[in-house]
Amino acid sequence: VQLQASGGGLVQAGGSLRLSCTIFGFTLDYYDIGWFRQAPGKERERVSCVSSRDGSTRYVEPVKGRFTISRDNAKSTVYLQMNSLRPEDTAVYTCAAVYGAKIRDCSTTTLWDYWGRGTLVTVSS
Repeated sequence: VQLQASGGGLVQAGGSLRLSCTIFGFTLDYYDIGWFRQAPGKERERVSCVSSRDGSTRYVEPVKGRFTISRDNAKSTVYLQMNSLRPEDTAVYTCAAVYGAKIRDCSTTTLWDYWGRGTLVTVSS
């Protein structure tokens, strides 16, 4: 079982990046996927998640209107499109998966089953 996050890099403020989270070893259809980030010296925070049940999405307030999460079950991949990036978005971004049937809401659960390695996003001012 593996989650592979990719797509990070260096971008200027106002720019865009698209992160990908590709899974191996299990079927994406049944799993909620979350994107998390951890900035230097700060705790990890949940950025966004997408439900396996109905495809509904959740975002934390600072990224609403700028980030879009989407899933392509056929490609076993979840994307995080990040637009209008700000220096405060600089962090290591990681994806995680949880079996959807055992949780109520991916925005509040702590029962994540699998974690990927992070990808670094650096936004310069």
